[in-house]
Amino acid sequence: QAQVMESGGGLVQPGGSLSLSCTASESTSRIYVMGWYRQAPGKQRELVASISWGGATNYADSVKGRFAITADNAKNMVYLQMNSLKSEDTAVYHCNVVGLDFDWWGQGTQVTVSS
Repeated sequence: QAQVMESGGGLVQPGGSLSLSCTASESTSRIYVMGWYRQAPGKQRELVASISWGGATNYADSVKGRFAITADNAKNMVYLQMNSLKSEDTAVYHCNVVGLDFDWWGQGTQVTVSS
């Protein structure tokens, strides 16, 4: 059964915006942090942004001021609003949900920034 499912993504022109959503299955233990990672062709997977259950956020320097991560704890959902997108933001974006005894990853959703 699906534990983490992403939606959103697609093709957008430079300077445009996209929004990603992620839903996590109900867990038997508490969720500690939810986040978004991305992997571009030929590159390692990198953290984009994360948010703790208490609301503390963390961003990669490359997206600060452009991306915003939010969460709905009651629904086990996390969102990533991406503005002022650049070609270098092109990647597969993966949702990650970490709890006491689990570390779930989504299949990923493609984000392509191109004119």
